[in-house]
Amino acid sequence: MIERIRGFIEKEKLLTPGASVIVGLSGGMDSMALLDLLTLLGYQCVAAHCNFHLRGEESNRDAAFVKKWCKAIDIPFTSVDFDTTQYAADRKISIEMAARELRYDWFEIVRRQYDAEAVAVAHHKDDSIETVLLNLIRGTGIRGLAGIMPRNKQVVRPLLCVTRAGIEEYIAQRDIPYVFDSTNDETIFLRNSLRLNIIPQLEKLNPSVKEAIWRTSRNLSEAEKVYSASIRKAVGELYREDTIDIAKLRKTASPLSVLFEILSPLGFGASVIEDAYLGMEGVSGKVFYSKSYRLIKDRDFFILDRIDGNESHGELIYINPETEEVTGPLHLMIRREKMPLSIEKDNRFLYADMRRLTFPLTLRRWKEGDWFIPFGMKGRKKVSDYFTDRKYNLKEKENAWLLLSRDDIVWIVGERPDDRYKITEGSTDVFIIEVIDNDPTIKKK
Repeated sequence: MIERIRGFIEKEKLLTPGASVIVGLSGGMDSMALLDLLTLLGYQCVAAHCNFHLRGEESNRDAAFVKKWCKAIDIPFTSVDFDTTQYAADRKISIEMAARELRYDWFEIVRRQYDAEAVAVAHHKDDSIETVLLNLIRGTGIRGLAGIMPRNKQVVRPLLCVTRAGIEEYIAQRDIPYVFDSTNDETIFLRNSLRLNIIPQLEKLNPSVKEAIWRTSRNLSEAEKVYSASIRKAVGELYREDTIDIAKLRKTASPLSVLFEILSPLGFGASVIEDAYLGMEGVSGKVFYSKSYRLIKDRDFFILDRIDGNESHGELIYINPETEEVTGPLHLMIRREKMPLSIEKDNRFLYADMRRLTFPLTLRRWKEGDWFIPFGMKGRKKVSDYFTDRKYNLKEKENAWLLLSRDDIVWIVGERPDDRYKITEGSTDVFIIEVIDNDPTIKKK
């Protein structure tokens, strides 16, 4: 067992000899074996235990057990208590997801505190096989069929080369105590069904089915490396600043796969991603939603926009004659000057005749029915038509601000002033507003 683990660590380049390692120690058989093996292999281990307080007194029993064991074998020990149920409720996620986030976030904190090379966790070969089957049942891509990876950033899994039966035999030989490890997650019930019912049935068809699934997952893991490299290259060429170039997307070997890799991490479900793929040839303005994002079809592009539940498009901002700066969703600098003055020919600036303005001025979002007389023109124009002419997408329309004097539009902020408020030869006092460059709501030129 020891030599097998040593060879796997070397083959997968998981740890350097003698490195400092944080070991996730639940007290169950797997993690107790992992701690013992890494210690025997000469790694400087620090045991880290999470008490999720999900099993009443059993959770406290496990914490006391691992603390006592580490003291007995002289291994540094650290632990943390989590209110997992409250964390899950606050974020509206499952207990399983909450425990995973809490566990790995804290492991990384501990790793940095101890300046350790990695965090080692005790997933083994059977866990990976069960994960492949679970993902297959639920529906997955190539990455899900590759099983559990030996390394994920700073998290390593040295036991992936050995089976549960092998760990049981090792524990017995070494006479290592352990507690029943029921801290896995809520999917333990489905895993138990796979372990006790489904896999035994498959073994009747092929006694070596677990090894066959393992080999297949390893082959797919190698194929996934080629797949990921191709996807990364494609994404780098067509996805910039939350914008997906549809023309370039069409030219990729698998547009649907590229979309999946971009959108899936943002919470878009497989059916929504497929709808977006089918909508590539559709009309502009169609929107696809995840919980936190929306994907907007805009002519030749998809535009990603984060949904801010606290954002209000009904807000009003008032500007008085003495106002010098506006901050918040807009960042404006304001001043008043006498004629003559030097004019900046830049859309970021408004120069308005002070005598024509009625204060307080109002800043608000645009709405249907708004109209103005664009600078240099004589007739009215709907703001919506102006946006269409300027090829505003849905996101840019929603982010547009208008400056009003009473009910008259004085300026589409950062874009076009109204002709009625321009300065003339007869102007004496000029009201000047400048949009600061870092303002995210202004359409970029």
